[in-house]
Amino acid sequence: MIRRHFFLMAAGVAVVLMIVAGGAKLLLGGKAEGQGGQGGRATAVSQVQVGQRPFTDRIEVLGVAKGRQSVTITSNTTEMITAVHFRDGQQVSRGQVLVTLKDDQENADIAEAQANLNQAERNYQRWRTLADKGIAPRATAEQYQAAYETAKASVASAKAQRLDRVIRAPFAGRVGISDVAPGTLIAPGTAIVSLDDAAVVRVDFAVPDRYLATLREGLAIRAEPDSLPGETFQGRIAQIDTRIDEATRAIKARAEFPNPGGRLKPGMLVKVAIDQGQRQGLAAPEAAVQFEGQQASVFVVAKGDKGHVARRTNVTTGLSANGFVEIRSGLKAGDVIVADGLNRVQDGAAVRDVNKPAGQGGKPGQDRKAG
Repeated sequence: MIRRHFFLMAAGVAVVLMIVAGGAKLLLGGKAEGQGGQGGRATAVSQVQVGQRPFTDRIEVLGVAKGRQSVTITSNTTEMITAVHFRDGQQVSRGQVLVTLKDDQENADIAEAQANLNQAERNYQRWRTLADKGIAPRATAEQYQAAYETAKASVASAKAQRLDRVIRAPFAGRVGISDVAPGTLIAPGTAIVSLDDAAVVRVDFAVPDRYLATLREGLAIRAEPDSLPGETFQGRIAQIDTRIDEATRAIKARAEFPNPGGRLKPGMLVKVAIDQGQRQGLAAPEAAVQFEGQQASVFVVAKGDKGHVARRTNVTTGLSANGFVEIRSGLKAGDVIVADGLNRVQDGAAVRDVNKPAGQGGKPGQDRKAG
């Protein structure tokens, strides 16, 4: 019985000692953590020195590309197609025959009109000769002359009717995909094929009127299609509208872009950029800038009591370009900031340059410079 009580007492003492040791460990750990900003283990971070970079003030708007000339070929009569003279996607010349329609009736009308013309011409020649000799009245000869002129007009009209059965390209360009074939019955307005002259592509876009002083015909402009990421096309402003839209307070402009390879397609959504000029500004890497709502901040590497610490500093940002953010206020040239890994850094925490061994001195970030 005594032995049992002894073991129980020994177990109780052991439990108490374990609790005391755990509490001491937690207390010492918390103290060390609280000293981490000045004397604890420093967090290795990538650092960069703030410097100057060029930034371009730019107007960016959206527009839709279209060919210099674009049309959908249709017929102005109801008739059956007898022949198709193009292939889908073919380059065609101006006046080239695209489709012929059934023209049996028109050919018969021409033949009839021509026969009437021949008869009218013989009658006129005979009565003119008689009138010249004084055998027939001059008035009768003039009546046959009028009949002859009417017959000529009838022939011209019949030939014009037949021309409506031959559909030609109104300008040079490339045809699209068509579903018509010989035997297809088409009606007025039925689409036969699209035709686009895309050697030069036009882009119409609207610019707020506050930029009116910047716009001028001949101004260089860039286009970046959404469907061709990374590709840029150079062009110029061709025309500027004469009026400002009263509802949107914007003015319409048209730019033209040479398109020798045919990469730009009519209908593409295009981002149009107009450069207003270049200037120098302080720059920080995008990964070094944190945004909380409208407020931006960076971690500035500053000298602490026992090394370097990260201090959160609010900044005012401007343009973004090529992976850098313009810093308009809050920093000065030469400041060293944490370049990335901001989620591992707290305000006032000790930091060291990841590119240097622990304990090595020197100015932070002296090996890297933004821009």
